[in-house]
Amino acid sequence: MTIELKTPYLPIPTPPVARIEAKLTPLHGTVLVDNYAWLREKESPEVIAYLNAENAYAEAATASLAPLRSQLYDEMLSHIKQTDISVPYRDGDWWYYLRTEEGLQYPVYCRKADSPDAPEQVILDGNELAKNHPFMSIGSTDITDDGRWMAYSVDHTGFRQYTLHIKDLQTGSVLPGPENSVERVGSVTWAAKVGNGNQTLFYTIEDQEQKRQFQLWRHTLGTDFASDHLIFDEPDERFNLAVGRTRDGKFLIMEAGSHTTTESRFLAADTPDRPWTLVAPRHDEHEYSIDHRNGLWFIRTNDQGRNFRLVTAPVATPGRKHWTPLLEHRQDIMLEDIDLFEKFFVCCEREDGLPRLRLWSFTENDRAIQSNEILFPEPVYSAFPHTNRQFSTTQFRYAYQSLVTPSSVFEYDLATGNSSLLKQVEVPGGYDRDQYASERVYATAPDGVRVPISLVYRKDKFAQRQAAKNPLYVYAYGSYGYSLPIGFNANRLSLLDRGIVMAYAHIRGGGDLGKPWHDQGKMLVKRNTFTDFITAVEELTSSGYGDPARVAIEGGSAGGLLMGAVVNFKPEIFRAVLSHVPFVDVMNTMLDASLPLTVPEYEEWGNPNEPEYFHYMLTYSPYDNLKPGTYPAMLVKTSLHDSQVMYWEPAKYVAKLRTLKTDTNPLLLVTNMEAGHGGASGRYDYLKEIAFDYAFLLHELGNA
Repeated sequence: MTIELKTPYLPIPTPPVARIEAKLTPLHGTVLVDNYAWLREKESPEVIAYLNAENAYAEAATASLAPLRSQLYDEMLSHIKQTDISVPYRDGDWWYYLRTEEGLQYPVYCRKADSPDAPEQVILDGNELAKNHPFMSIGSTDITDDGRWMAYSVDHTGFRQYTLHIKDLQTGSVLPGPENSVERVGSVTWAAKVGNGNQTLFYTIEDQEQKRQFQLWRHTLGTDFASDHLIFDEPDERFNLAVGRTRDGKFLIMEAGSHTTTESRFLAADTPDRPWTLVAPRHDEHEYSIDHRNGLWFIRTNDQGRNFRLVTAPVATPGRKHWTPLLEHRQDIMLEDIDLFEKFFVCCEREDGLPRLRLWSFTENDRAIQSNEILFPEPVYSAFPHTNRQFSTTQFRYAYQSLVTPSSVFEYDLATGNSSLLKQVEVPGGYDRDQYASERVYATAPDGVRVPISLVYRKDKFAQRQAAKNPLYVYAYGSYGYSLPIGFNANRLSLLDRGIVMAYAHIRGGGDLGKPWHDQGKMLVKRNTFTDFITAVEELTSSGYGDPARVAIEGGSAGGLLMGAVVNFKPEIFRAVLSHVPFVDVMNTMLDASLPLTVPEYEEWGNPNEPEYFHYMLTYSPYDNLKPGTYPAMLVKTSLHDSQVMYWEPAKYVAKLRTLKTDTNPLLLVTNMEAGHGGASGRYDYLKEIAFDYAFLLHELGNA
């Protein structure tokens, strides 16, 4: 397992030079200078040539790491059970599951009839859908109540632009021709079938320019999509539409949501031609979501506190004046979701930065009482509901994993209060979880706030840190109220087994300690996100968890903004930076309302057309705050077809940084010319990307 980390890079070739063409934007008494705006011209041969030149440079600069990349790839592959099957779940008269086969990039979607001897039916094969395409991603899927018709969407560009198709699972054929498909589809759901009439499908589509789901349509099976009926058109650019169905199958739900506000409508699933009913009209900063049981709406709402409460309302009178409290708002516990069933419901909560699953049972007179809590044995972990399609059941499936425990599916029995393990992902190659340990520590931010950090390391390597300190890797995200999941990743063993201590910082801007934690790291207090991260790194190194001279950091998307900001604030404390699809050109992107996502994002970052937000955002925008000086070794990765963070942001960032950095540390830009925001879609291709990243980090940490 040991490798020589001190092999130098081959002589580094001359990096590509991007031409300068100044674009000036005067606003609020400040002139923004953008010398690389021309890199936005995606169809320009010069732009494509430049990106290809950067790829060639990165490959040449790291050519000496090719053997290490190959070794890492083989290692990581050895820890994956390539031929495997997921836990089957029941939906209607069928058991559904996914399976993978050695050598195939994508999973196969299958089902069996509710019989022990039933043959397997392949309903969707990702490998077939990917034929002759460099990229493939399956979006939404839904199957009719009788199990015959499947609606599914697929993207072949990486731009998250999905095409809807309908498949007859009885014959195995997809309805042919352009009249039986529709572009730019988001969510899909079937209505209940009424008698022997035609089946009805509801779906949302996105606005081509703004790339938000803005219309709801109704389709009748057997007719052309061109004759579909427009049901709802959302005019507010902040809002996206989604459509779904309650677990009991009785109602369809349409939700319009922005980052801070939601609004729901419902329709009886067996009356798809009727008008939709509004639950509560939208009100800025009010979020709510609904599910149905026994004539009542169960409504999760933040109307009386940021951490949400639970109320009920009759179906006939769903408005706010008819809401009856069921669970009150709690200052220190976030109600993230509820899973509602006929005889019980599960509160998915977050307390002290950790997920909790608390169960409530319905008594004979339909009163709800808390009955149990599913307890977890480790200091840091992830736990959340698994696939539960049956409404009338006394079994609840949930998923559990930690930094050292592989992904597991359990089934909780309401009658006995016991959980049974249904499946734990097998990790081939001799993985022994007892060799590894995880823990939770805290760093104190400059304003006194305690920031949680989750750690994992190999025990025998970690025990040696006083004699020879370990390299340290720190990952974070810290935006949109997203709670950083603490899960198992077999790829991580290649770093842990080489003595790297891995840390995950739960910084403000995320949702790890509830909605207030998000509020403390957004808009005009966004800089807390960055100072929390720097504090976390300095706390770890000062406490002996890692060598201050060998710190690697990683983040992606909004986490890439984090990478750019902290490197500008305090570059000297980092040895290496891995930045994926980074949102680094904050000012130019947020001032361009024609770009997808910009207007909705005003609720996360602020609107720079307003002077207060403009000047605040300008204090941390990575692209705008680059200056002459020394920088860590940096690997910046993007994708040509990214629809969330456009490729030109990292391309411009690297081009500008090349003219300013005064050190000889590597600065590499790698663009996947065939993928989108998530990188390569095939599992083997994706593994090769991880091997490239890890080789870069190991080399830099080994030669500090």
